[in-house]
Amino acid sequence: MSTLMISDLHLDPKRPEVTAAFLQFLHRQTRDADALYILGDLFEAWIGDDNDDDLADQVASALAARPIPKFFMHGNRDFLLGADYAARCGMQLLNDPCVIDLYGERVLLMHGDLLCTDDAAYQAFRTQVRDPQWQHGFLAQPLAARRAFAAQARAASAAHQSGLANMESITDVTPATVDAYLHQYGVTQLIHGHTHRPAVHTERGHRRIVLGDWYDQGSLLEIPADGEWTLQTLPIRHGVSS
Repeated sequence: MSTLMISDLHLDPKRPEVTAAFLQFLHRQTRDADALYILGDLFEAWIGDDNDDDLADQVASALAARPIPKFFMHGNRDFLLGADYAARCGMQLLNDPCVIDLYGERVLLMHGDLLCTDDAAYQAFRTQVRDPQWQHGFLAQPLAARRAFAAQARAASAAHQSGLANMESITDVTPATVDAYLHQYGVTQLIHGHTHRPAVHTERGHRRIVLGDWYDQGSLLEIPADGEWTLQTLPIRHGVSS
């Protein structure tokens, strides 16, 4: 028995091969799992729980069919995923950050964008769109308007990152911020995604595990009840539809 953690799938109708890989993962790897944690950016974009596309229905049905505890933490792309859709998936929403007990060990979970404090422009945007008043106004708009905004936001994000002089360092975590969160929550272990830089870092007296994205391959952290934690890759058969 083990606990599984994934993030940054960025599911999108334009990439059916990733959806197919995710559905296969749910069918195979979660069969004997104790729990599944999705640490944000399950979707490339989420414009509200009234989203009526086929992908949202397909993912909800597949997740609901897995009879294990499932937990979801918002990412920077799907921060509007709400209680209604979570219930359809059989998922429990988690705060970001939060501390959980993993087989007797206290571990801090985050999506990871809060750790990238050198990117001041992104942090300002994050503060804006996480404001309940902003979200209420956005969700009151027609679906077409929300879809257009999501497309513009993705384009603006790509342009912003391409224009950064030190993109590699600015879009990665800030070490001092990592240390501050670990100190604040009194833990020595942190698991997060967001940066798309899968790795296990043992540094400054703590361990930080970064989950990878699901573009060229999938990424999975498997945590056995009694055994070594392993950061694994999963195949994605490009050109295959779901």
